[in-house]
Amino acid sequence: MKSEKVTGVFLGRRRWYDDACGTALAMELVGERWSMLIVRELMFGARRFGELKASLPGISANVLTQRLEGLEAARILKRHRLPPPASVQVYELTAWGYEAEGAIKALGAWAARSPDHDPMLPLSSASMMLSLRTMIDPVKAKACPDCTVAFTFGAESFLARLVDGDLPIVRGAGEADVHFTTNARIMANIVYGKWPIEEAEAAGELVFAGNRALARQFIDLFHLPAKAKVE
Repeated sequence: MKSEKVTGVFLGRRRWYDDACGTALAMELVGERWSMLIVRELMFGARRFGELKASLPGISANVLTQRLEGLEAARILKRHRLPPPASVQVYELTAWGYEAEGAIKALGAWAARSPDHDPMLPLSSASMMLSLRTMIDPVKAKACPDCTVAFTFGAESFLARLVDGDLPIVRGAGEADVHFTTNARIMANIVYGKWPIEEAEAAGELVFAGNRALARQFIDLFHLPAKAKVE
């Protein structure tokens, strides 16, 4: 298999651009292939190396190692060891690294307007969750009752708490008003393709628990943006 060429921005302090613009520096920080997606995967907390690799199909262990080293050198993430009994090394965003969420959401919302955007491609669990925070309609969200929505995608669990129009999302399980058990691809079809819950259940693609009327109201908060008119 042909190996992917690996380069590092902050290993040796090489710079791509002689440009004081913050956008140029942003490209040096997260502009290499996979770097921004690694940051995306860490938006909901620390992850092990193997978990990151599994969530990014196509990335090699070598490239992932190099990208993690570069992001650590740039102080976007840090690595540490979990206390016993886990005692495993994990990677986690720094406080400054978490501030990249706004930029990632804005870039994702902009790119989703491209005629080339294909919403049917695979996506990770973290990507699905971050899309909810990106595509939520703030006006409708303010009018929606406060609620807790649980998502179980295989071994990954998330809790989304809609409170006064805001939607913080954390990893983990807990009590919820609505609970979806499926995978990220099917969840995207339910949320953005508006596949009815009952049809997804009948197809064996979804296990649902909770208030159905509230679930439908929650799903109606999210829509993909209209495609841009291109000349």
